[in-house]
Amino acid sequence: MADYRTSIDIAATPEVVFEYLVTTDGMLTWMGQHAVLEARPGGVFAVDSAGDPSRGRDLEVTPPRRVTVSWGIAGSDEFPPGLSRVTFTLTAIGLGTRVEVLHTDLPEPRVPGHTAGWQHFLDRLAHAASGPPLGPDDWIPLRG
Repeated sequence: MADYRTSIDIAATPEVVFEYLVTTDGMLTWMGQHAVLEARPGGVFAVDSAGDPSRGRDLEVTPPRRVTVSWGIAGSDEFPPGLSRVTFTLTAIGLGTRVEVLHTDLPEPRVPGHTAGWQHFLDRLAHAASGPPLGPDDWIPLRG
């Protein structure tokens, strides 16, 4: 198992960015074609993005500072729902927000795809939270 850590600075307040992490409409703006989010400890976390049905539960929801969800892929024996964890930590910086992402317990074969995915989707989050509306996301990850 491996961990992946990254961060991005976004020209929007933590309160604005937080809504993109915990609401269905917000999540669909930057990541996914389908989402069901309950944004409470134990609540459903379900996002379909780039061909993967990510499933898990909300483990921590602390507005507007932190969201932690369990994460895995529906139907996968190698990476079942809830196997890994993703924590988004939001910190106010100047006129914006630093979003730190820590994805823990990733199966080694999934690290390259999740690295590329987080880079792609966090760029979309930054644009969604601070810029004009985004168009549909047609990104297709390389599959090994």
